[in-house]
Amino acid sequence: MPIGLIALALGGFGIGLTEFGIVGLLPEVADDFHVSGAAAGYLVSGYALSVAIGALALTAAIARFDRKKSLVGLMVLFIVGNLISAVAPTYELLMVGRIVAALCHGAFFGIGAVVASDMVAENKKGSAIALMFGGLTAANVLGVPLGTFVGQQFGWRSTFWAITVIGVITLIGIQVLVPQTTSAGQTSLRGELAVFRRGQVWVSLALSVLAFGAVIGAYTYIAFTLTDVSGFATSTVPWLLVVFGVGTFIGNFIGGKAADKSLNATLAGIMALLTVLLSVFALTAENKVATIISLLLMGTIGLAAAPGLMVRIMKYADDAPTMASGANVAAFNVGNALGAWIGGLTIAAGFGFVSPLWVGAGLALAALVVAAGGGSLSRRSVASVGAPVDAAPHSVAAAPQAVKVESGIQ
Repeated sequence: MPIGLIALALGGFGIGLTEFGIVGLLPEVADDFHVSGAAAGYLVSGYALSVAIGALALTAAIARFDRKKSLVGLMVLFIVGNLISAVAPTYELLMVGRIVAALCHGAFFGIGAVVASDMVAENKKGSAIALMFGGLTAANVLGVPLGTFVGQQFGWRSTFWAITVIGVITLIGIQVLVPQTTSAGQTSLRGELAVFRRGQVWVSLALSVLAFGAVIGAYTYIAFTLTDVSGFATSTVPWLLVVFGVGTFIGNFIGGKAADKSLNATLAGIMALLTVLLSVFALTAENKVATIISLLLMGTIGLAAAPGLMVRIMKYADDAPTMASGANVAAFNVGNALGAWIGGLTIAAGFGFVSPLWVGAGLALAALVVAAGGGSLSRRSVASVGAPVDAAPHSVAAAPQAVKVESGIQ
């Protein structure tokens, strides 16, 4: 794999640490600024909302520019946001820093996925994207516990200083290691937005919402499931979450390699496995051994879909992938919010802390239906006479290329 992918992975690590690293430090932040725990929690939800906005708005604003320069600019924004957070004298300014840093999140992964896929051959694109997203999963496994430890030992601001340094190193790495051959060319905003007229692009976005909603719908309340249902002590929860994190790290790379071989079949298979796993998890949550195994598999199977979901939308929007991949990152976060929201509703309705697992299973089943429908639509498009309905070629000469795109990802 090209060494430039390491720089992108490091950026993913820093962004993942920015998003989740503060979770373990919220009590310290609340005490420092004399705000409630709920107000401190807004630093997390505010970040997530800004990610979704930035993934669409910022990606649209910079879609026409050279991709490498865009990544450099996004890293500058990331550094500034975390620097503001590190020195913020008030809660309000800390929130500003969080929002500024979050704005680059979606655009970085959206553009970074395009850059990563451009660095490698066609049959390695899924693996390349998986390596970039590997930085994000590594942040979940190693970065968050480490960031929490550093913040608890040296003050919560030290974590943001450390993230700022990671941003500077990433900035240098992108400038030095990422090749110059990743220009967005003459792509216009209208051209980028035109891909949203394609049915398969919307199938991809729906898949991302449902797939991530399934995993996060189950994961958001997992601490309550582990303590109130499985009977684990509260002190063991962080270590059990590491088990899930290890699973995500493994699944990310397995999913990337599988997507390179058979994209639609891989995504459908992952959704089928996730449906079964979450159902079994819900039925066996009172068994500690079964719960540990389910946690590991939930991370492995759930995150195995991420590389394939990015590859899929870029395949169907190969003439304008930047905006499409940015929208897909936004879809991930919409799915996160949807899964957590529905899971919360079921708990509030009195169905207990196992109910979010059933919510996840239901969303995964819905994703399986969408994946099967999308694959069927693709096959019908390829078999039909003339250009595929979803390819939306701009000229007659473009039609054969569109057919090739459709048929190449069965």
